[in-house]
Amino acid sequence: MDNKFIVSARKYRPQNFNTVVGQSHITTTLKNAIRNNQLAHAFLFCGPRGVGKTTCARILAKTINCTNQTPEGEACNTCSSCLSFDAGTSLNIHELDAASNNSVDDIRSLVEQVRFAPQAGKYKVYIVDEVHMLSTSAFNAFLKTLEEPPSYAIFILATTEKHKILPTILSRCQIFDFKRITNNDTVIHLQEIVDKEEIKAEKAALQVIAQKSEGCMRDSLSILDKIVSFTNGTVTYQNTLEHLNILDEDYYFKMLDAMQLQDMAAAMLLFDEINRKGFEGDLVINGFAEFIRNLLVCKDPKSAALLEVVEGQQEKYISTAANTGISYLVSALNILNEAEINFKMARNKRLHVELTLIKLNFLQQAIELSLENGTVVKKKRLDGPIAFRTKPLPSIQQKTAQLPTQNGAKLSIEHSVTPAPPSITTQQTVLVTKPSIPKPIASPTKSQPVTANGPKKNLLTALREKYGDQYAIEEVKEAEVLTIERLQQCWQAYTVLLEKQLKHSSAGTFKSARLVIDNELRFTVTVSAITSQKFVEQEKMMLLDHLHKEFNNRAIGFDVLVEAGEQEDIPAHMRLNSKQKFEHIAEQYPLIKELRDRLKLEIDY
Repeated sequence: MDNKFIVSARKYRPQNFNTVVGQSHITTTLKNAIRNNQLAHAFLFCGPRGVGKTTCARILAKTINCTNQTPEGEACNTCSSCLSFDAGTSLNIHELDAASNNSVDDIRSLVEQVRFAPQAGKYKVYIVDEVHMLSTSAFNAFLKTLEEPPSYAIFILATTEKHKILPTILSRCQIFDFKRITNNDTVIHLQEIVDKEEIKAEKAALQVIAQKSEGCMRDSLSILDKIVSFTNGTVTYQNTLEHLNILDEDYYFKMLDAMQLQDMAAAMLLFDEINRKGFEGDLVINGFAEFIRNLLVCKDPKSAALLEVVEGQQEKYISTAANTGISYLVSALNILNEAEINFKMARNKRLHVELTLIKLNFLQQAIELSLENGTVVKKKRLDGPIAFRTKPLPSIQQKTAQLPTQNGAKLSIEHSVTPAPPSITTQQTVLVTKPSIPKPIASPTKSQPVTANGPKKNLLTALREKYGDQYAIEEVKEAEVLTIERLQQCWQAYTVLLEKQLKHSSAGTFKSARLVIDNELRFTVTVSAITSQKFVEQEKMMLLDHLHKEFNNRAIGFDVLVEAGEQEDIPAHMRLNSKQKFEHIAEQYPLIKELRDRLKLEIDY
């Protein structure tokens, strides 16, 4: 029990550039710069989490102060400077966590320390981690020192979000972009660690850990430590899947086989089995989508290198992909993507997943129905270009109604849909009517000629006689303009309506209001008090609707004015706005303000 446990991420942190995993493009550049004495005064290390930014910064700080560097530009790890660095007692290396020290005072304190030369060694190195957390004022206070530091000072800034750093800072630094560590490099490094620790681990299990870490070495080492503790020193493929809550890919192969056979019962039972194991629906949808993606990758040998699966599964993927149509895979991937997007909004999560599986089950049948001679038929395909498409209308025939024209020629109106308009002569004109009802024609007067059968009928009269039982044919009423007599009648009628609704205060206001017409479409309502104005404005929408119907004119509007008179005693709740009301209540009851501050509430002013 004397030996304290150290997590693998700290125990196996690289101590020189050669042991850094997956960042050879950066370590090589730094070693050459040290060897050729071409060091910049400020570096910016940026990239994803857990890829070695802080580690490389410490190795660089250690190496440039080493008194016995190797010909390759590495630290010797035996001199007093290296030993003090490993022990954490070196006075030439200062680390600052910008996440918790992001104020101007913290940067000023750092700048004050830069003035003092190192007591031992050649350089004083300042490592600022998570530098994007500094405030704008702190960045500005850091600019001059970062641009022209002393010859013995070197700044190394590390961040995961380069876009948050000011451009003036970026222009003063030598920028190094760290990349994600590949799964292959992660597996090799994990294999070295399990060999040193004498842990039994299957390579497939290490590959799963590498995929789960997504290029972050620190995460992969943390996952390895958890699984070793969980399995008591034996890391297998099955217990790794169980610990990481990952669904075995064999379930996806079975699911795909059931769907291609259109065996919906087998697919639903398989999902029920997966659900009873504790896997949520979104995890199933996401995993199945990734499985379909891997099959799609295997369809083309050129993209087969993108396949990242555990060892021994490649051949199974390739054979399954060869027996599955590419149209099915693309359509299934689209359905799964939409299901994953809408999963959070679904109230019944299980039903949402089951509906997705039902769609996938009958997807092959839908694709077969869309095939014609072995090729997929595009939707809404046309055999040839067309300018427009017409809809046939039933012809409406009626007896010809002869109407006089100005020049004495007779006008014949026949309601029918003809393929092309006939020629127009001076004796007879044939009109092609549109589907809409034509404008009404003036009724014949005494001066019009009368036929033997009686007076001539206009089109509106003929339509009423023939289709009066089926359609309600009404003439459009013309809009009225405002007149004071008509307005007073409508105003009194609405006042009576308010009394029936038991709105006595509003009705009293309407009775005492004075109406003045401004123009044909607008009038002014004058009241004696602000409270009366409130009552009128509360009824404004309903009143306008009433006036529009009475005058057949939706352009009518009005304004409400308060006549100047004696000062009205307005209630306090009507004089104050929302902000003033809150401040008034907070003065009387201070606990209300304290409640707002503690809950961080925002008052809608």
